[in-house]
Amino acid sequence: MNDGFGHEVPPPHAQQTHRQVSRFLVVIGSNDGGMARLFLADRTQVGEFDAGTEEVVELIKTAAASTGASGPEWDRALGGHTAAERASATVYELPV
Repeated sequence: MNDGFGHEVPPPHAQQTHRQVSRFLVVIGSNDGGMARLFLADRTQVGEFDAGTEEVVELIKTAAASTGASGPEWDRALGGHTAAERASATVYELPV
């Protein structure tokens, strides 16, 4: 007799490595409105969404903010934005 009582027994769970924790949220203006972008510690982009969403409000609630993303560490990550957009961007360092 089958111990699954007619249901297939699921396979064992496969362990996978998870993505790193997002460290920065950059709110930057663009022609289409404000964009929020999530970055890892090495400035690799892992997400992009509208800056007007409630998720942004929740993320920045306890985050430290600074104005401007003009430093060389942001050159590769924000290369598609103008110098003025990068200078007016707000960078939030997210708590881990």
